[in-house]
Amino acid sequence: MSEKSRRSQTPTGSGGRPRDPIIEEAIIESTRMLLATKGYSAMTIGDIVADAGVTRPTLYRRWPNKYELVIDALRYGLRKQREAYPPLELDDLTPREAVVEAVRRLDPRFHNPRAMTLHGNFMAEAAREPGLIAQMRELGNQPRCQELTDVLIELQRRGAVRQNVDVDMVVSLSFGSYFADFNRYGHDVPADFAERVVATLWPVIAREGELTST
Repeated sequence: MSEKSRRSQTPTGSGGRPRDPIIEEAIIESTRMLLATKGYSAMTIGDIVADAGVTRPTLYRRWPNKYELVIDALRYGLRKQREAYPPLELDDLTPREAVVEAVRRLDPRFHNPRAMTLHGNFMAEAAREPGLIAQMRELGNQPRCQELTDVLIELQRRGAVRQNVDVDMVVSLSFGSYFADFNRYGHDVPADFAERVVATLWPVIAREGELTST
């Protein structure tokens, strides 16, 4: 079916503009792929519409410029990643298991294998387009880290994690371990990576009675 035919069968928004989630998702996915492979500065609107198989007017009816499109692409990626996680139920896990699962969810590559390259490209743009890395932090990194923060604080409340633990530093070390591993080795994250991170940190953060828990 042609783009024109799809639009004619799609309900319009409040302003009368046809809304087709299939077209919008194609544009978003193309943007995400090109961000990882070409980078923000090198990526053009022409690249995006060619890859998505749409026209420039189709894109510009939805996004006024490349920057706004990229921010929506970040939001889309974060939403898809969070939707892929089942709820983390602390009552169904031992304290150590809960920390392992929360650390596993820190991996930027979960749901998006190109995420490390995307982070690198945004960091490279920090001087030219500082808003991008700021948005990456706000929309991606901070929400991703918040879950581990919440788990550790709740485990402190329950008495499983020591009260004097620097929770923010534990989160930073855990999150940063994925970037360190990628920069050192460049391979897919090992299946036991989160367990190894927690095996290193657990003796430092756990209350004495929890050190033997599994």
